[in-house]
Amino acid sequence: MSRKIPYGGDYNPEQWPEEIWDEDHRLFTTAGIDTLTVGVFAWSVLQPAEDIYDFTVLDRIVERAAAEGRRVVLATGTAAVPPWLALKYPEVNRTDFEGRRHRYGQRHNFCPSSPVYRRLSVALASRIAERYADSPALLAWHINNEYGGACYCELCAEAFRGWLRARHGTLDALNHAWWTTFWSHRYTDWSQIEPPSALTEHWRGPDHTAFQGITLDYRRFMTDALLGCFVAEKEAVRAHAPDTPVTTNFMGLYRPLDYHRWAPHLDFASWDSYPPLDAPPTVPALAHDLMRGLKDGAPFWLMEQTPSTTACRDINPLRRPGELRIATWQAIAHGADAALYFQMRASRGACEKYIGAVIGHAGRDDTRVFREVADIGRELAELGPLTLGARTPARVALLVDWDSWWALEISDGPSRLVKYPDVLHRYYRAARVAGADVDVVPVTADLSAYDVVLAPVLHLVKGDLAERLEAVAGRGGTVLTTFLSGRGDEHGLAFLTDVPGPLGPLTGVRVDEWDARPADVTQTVRIGDREVTAGLVFEIVVEQGAEPVATYARDFYAGTPAVTRNRFGERGGEGWYVATFLDEPGTDEVVRRILGRHGLVGPYAAHAAVETAHRVAPDGTRLLFLLNHATQEAELSAHAAAADVLTGKRYEPGEPFTLDPLGVALLRVQ
Repeated sequence: MSRKIPYGGDYNPEQWPEEIWDEDHRLFTTAGIDTLTVGVFAWSVLQPAEDIYDFTVLDRIVERAAAEGRRVVLATGTAAVPPWLALKYPEVNRTDFEGRRHRYGQRHNFCPSSPVYRRLSVALASRIAERYADSPALLAWHINNEYGGACYCELCAEAFRGWLRARHGTLDALNHAWWTTFWSHRYTDWSQIEPPSALTEHWRGPDHTAFQGITLDYRRFMTDALLGCFVAEKEAVRAHAPDTPVTTNFMGLYRPLDYHRWAPHLDFASWDSYPPLDAPPTVPALAHDLMRGLKDGAPFWLMEQTPSTTACRDINPLRRPGELRIATWQAIAHGADAALYFQMRASRGACEKYIGAVIGHAGRDDTRVFREVADIGRELAELGPLTLGARTPARVALLVDWDSWWALEISDGPSRLVKYPDVLHRYYRAARVAGADVDVVPVTADLSAYDVVLAPVLHLVKGDLAERLEAVAGRGGTVLTTFLSGRGDEHGLAFLTDVPGPLGPLTGVRVDEWDARPADVTQTVRIGDREVTAGLVFEIVVEQGAEPVATYARDFYAGTPAVTRNRFGERGGEGWYVATFLDEPGTDEVVRRILGRHGLVGPYAAHAAVETAHRVAPDGTRLLFLLNHATQEAELSAHAAAADVLTGKRYEPGEPFTLDPLGVALLRVQ
């Protein structure tokens, strides 16, 4: 196989008679499909009973792929247990948030603390790895699938207690972290601790808890419990295939699991991109950059995307002509080194029979979707290895912290209307529309490479983070944080100091009060000679050295700062504080002022619908992707001497050119 971006997707030939496989592979060749993800949900086929393994079908699938010159991403098949397992070992079935032990059904249906599940899943993974480790078709290992969900059974309760002993050490430390003197909750024995559920600390669902510390720790525990399942299977695979890379497919900004805790255990990150089709393009872009940031900027894989429509939502719009192409190139622009679909052939039955597929139920090669897939396949074949391994030279970082996300959204106050991903996206979007490349990184990341660090709703400030943010400003950089930041430590306990806690010296402000209002109540904010709108939370700021950049226009706090800037350090660094949820124009204004200070506003920033992204190839080649998300042409001028890799056309600086509606240009910059 020539060295190029792997192109293909999920393939489930075990659902079909073998005569259909012949037609599938003919169509795969027509569409330029070279990579197939197989075996994802094959447990009941591969192991029809506890003491019986049958690899006959998978043997033929893998052998056929090899004979056709295709590679396989081979799954361990453990994402859904077979019926015999659930019936023989009912403790494997999950107990839900309401305390109900489930019977057999659906997927993600296993308890991550179950020794039986762990034993049998690892045994299956081991047998698959032993059998196929030397297959010439093998490209990568795919452990399980889209890990998620939670369990609240007695096995998880006992495992949670063990996890707490390891984390807190003593009951005194745990009682302090959870502030259990409140409501007479002080624990005197580990056995007294229960998982936080609808039967214990919660009311009105998973986000309403009497004790944030308990729920925060349970979400950390469940992340680690599922991670333990992944690591166990990975180790079983590694024993037979030490050199083939291992991954599992993530789901972008997926709240239940802290992907930063998983990242060190992956050989490469991969994810399934299913944004609502009416979402702005910065929504999938943010998730792409999050995936790239999981492995210190290394390329990731787009493991799944729909070629046409989803089927899991109440209403499932169709991708319009050209939208699949620009979505695929957007992933590559942000660091994808593979472009794969779900699914290759449409399932005939069950809940995914209407989800998009490269090959429909009729098996035609003259549908619009198939033609678009084939056209992209030809483009990727012509592209070859140019973008493989290329990195993004970002000087802007956006901090993402699952602990802050969880703690914010389970907090009783100030407002349950504030959603962490919405605020993240607002600031990410502002930076991207201004033409800046953005690394989306954890709060533990090395920040020394960045001129600008955006840290919105940094609700919890842990470890030495405050000092590292000060170091960014101390060397002349800019740090921005916002309302509801600096409110608690790693346990969610409030700091016994002025808000924003450890961020106070950097921001130069004090927040004594905050006003939360319904979504239909807004406040005017004056920034320079402009008026913008803000909502949800209005913090009342007292300057402690900072200078106002924008002020509230109404209510008793009219004239007080809504946005401040604090000079920090001897090299002209700055700490910005935004005390309210600004609308898009207001956020754009603040972020562009910061980016402009560091020369980071891009040359195409005047074209809001034109997305830009840079990658630098291993040989030093500088690549600029231009993606026109509008349905109208974009009239641009080349900012530098460049050649379009996709068309061969060359441009001189200042030369005008047109980007088609939903058009893509890949410029090799001189």
